[in-house]
Amino acid sequence: MERIEKLKEFLAASPADSLVQHALALEFIKLGNDEVARGLFEEILNREPGYIGSYYHLAKLLERIDKPEEAIKVYEKGMEEAKKAGDNHAFGELRGAYEELTF
Repeated sequence: MERIEKLKEFLAASPADSLVQHALALEFIKLGNDEVARGLFEEILNREPGYIGSYYHLAKLLERIDKPEEAIKVYEKGMEEAKKAGDNHAFGELRGAYEELTF
């Protein structure tokens, strides 16, 4: 819980810091609070669509809560953004997870 409080402090000081917000979302996942984590990931991606790492984690979360159609859309958007950014590694990870879900 201490890590969450520290991350919240950092985020209060810099509300648009996607890295801190992403880290906070991951902490909420560890606690099993998928709803809060989902909101944080969605906020990041609405504000900064090029923050590629959050697509994978959001899609995996959606898979876990039995929302495969939503997860597929997130993977597709993430692959599109990864391609735009020239991030082949992220594209490959997203594509692999997408294919695992859709085939």
